[in-house]
Amino acid sequence: MVARGGMARFWSLESLQMAAADGGTESLALVDDNGSEEDYSYEELCQATPRYLQPGGEQLAINELISDGSIVHAEALWDHVTMDDQELGFKAGDVIRVLEASNKDWWWGRIEDKEAWFPASFVRGYIRQCRKHTGMFTTAQLSTIFGNIEDIYKFQRKFLKDLEKQYNKEEPHLSEIGSCFLQHQEGFAIYSEYCNNHPSACIELSKLMKQGKYRHFFEACRLLQQMIDIAIDGFLLTPVQKICKYPLQLAELLKYTTQEHSDYNNIKAAYEAMKNVACLINERKRRLESIDKIARWQVSIVDWEGPDVLARSSELIHSGELTKISKQGKSQQRTFFLFDHQLVFCKKDLLRRDILYYKDRIDMDEMELVDAEDGRDKDFNINVKNAFKIINRATEEIHLFCAKKQEDKKRWMEACESERRRVQEDKEMGMEISENQKKQAMQNARKSRHGKMKGVSYNGCPMPPPHQSLHPIHQRHITVPTSIPQQQVFALAEPKRKPSLFWHTFNKLTPFKK
Repeated sequence: MVARGGMARFWSLESLQMAAADGGTESLALVDDNGSEEDYSYEELCQATPRYLQPGGEQLAINELISDGSIVHAEALWDHVTMDDQELGFKAGDVIRVLEASNKDWWWGRIEDKEAWFPASFVRGYIRQCRKHTGMFTTAQLSTIFGNIEDIYKFQRKFLKDLEKQYNKEEPHLSEIGSCFLQHQEGFAIYSEYCNNHPSACIELSKLMKQGKYRHFFEACRLLQQMIDIAIDGFLLTPVQKICKYPLQLAELLKYTTQEHSDYNNIKAAYEAMKNVACLINERKRRLESIDKIARWQVSIVDWEGPDVLARSSELIHSGELTKISKQGKSQQRTFFLFDHQLVFCKKDLLRRDILYYKDRIDMDEMELVDAEDGRDKDFNINVKNAFKIINRATEEIHLFCAKKQEDKKRWMEACESERRRVQEDKEMGMEISENQKKQAMQNARKSRHGKMKGVSYNGCPMPPPHQSLHPIHQRHITVPTSIPQQQVFALAEPKRKPSLFWHTFNKLTPFKK
């Protein structure tokens, strides 16, 4: 007899296994109607006869299409190895022509010159059907809508197979599945790309769904592929929900696993590993939103020189005004922006105070932060107050800065220390933004600026748009509390931030603003 704790652990394991297999066992078929998809739209199928909406209606619809002379194809979801001459053997990815589908479990089909029975549950298809309609979908649209979902599918198949090997069917409470998560933890990183792309997929899909032919097309696909009554955007959300479920389910499993259990340590390590995966995905999502804002900020800066700020940075850590003092004792009031890896400083326009001119930048990777006491500074031989220094360790070049108040100095020194910590954290987490994503952010920002520019400013320079709300990030939300519902976990990426007084001041100091 299984104890109550063991039974609870059994249900936790069942839930976890179902999550791993979620969405992977639906039977799908692909229909090539050799014509317009509107010939077999969902609405027309419903108007013609309600039989298609009844149980077994999918097979009926497919058989009637075959009877009408249409060609129906199915894509293999798994390998099917058989020694029976009456069964059709194939590999995952093979395309099978469906010749008869009156039985819900076994269909009659052909590959090359061989005809035989094959299991209906071994075929699938939204993506291939879309690819076959090149007049409706471009390659770029398919890439945006589906992302790397096929890579996720391949990974999930292997993970599920290994998970099932570790699952003890006779005595479920004795299963040892922790090592399976630890073995595949690096592979789960592919979900990051999909999750980051998902908002773009929703936007693209929303545009298409405004047209009736696309709504009919996707609904007809769902009906003919024996899929449950969920719209395509619901299916595309599944990978996002799946990766957020694992930490919550492992936490539940850990709660019902005694410390004496042989899998306790692995389950605990698996929970931490999957929590870190979810955190990394959240952080990458937040960082992608950040680079869009940074790109828009950069294109508003006049006379920008050198590489884009995104070439090395992906988040703004702190910003504000400081007085920069040169070796000759010359003081210059500048507006500084501290990003990861670099400190950019600009000069305000004398009349239009909301316009910034690029002046220079400092590489923070080679710098050491040093506090400067009030009084006469020995390096610059001048009296300073609320000052600090940034010294280049390689060249020993010294940069001296003075803040207006002691609190401002403290905030800047804390920000500089935070910048170093975050760079190290990014390295440890494997945080990287692809070059394509950076380039896309800059291209979008430049297009947006070009579309908003109207005329020129008083001095003949192109009029930059008002500065975007580029808020410094004061803290990272990289924990996943188990008390939060799974639907909300992915939303942790965007922390609430206080309004920036810096940009508020910009808006007030705009005498010629229309």
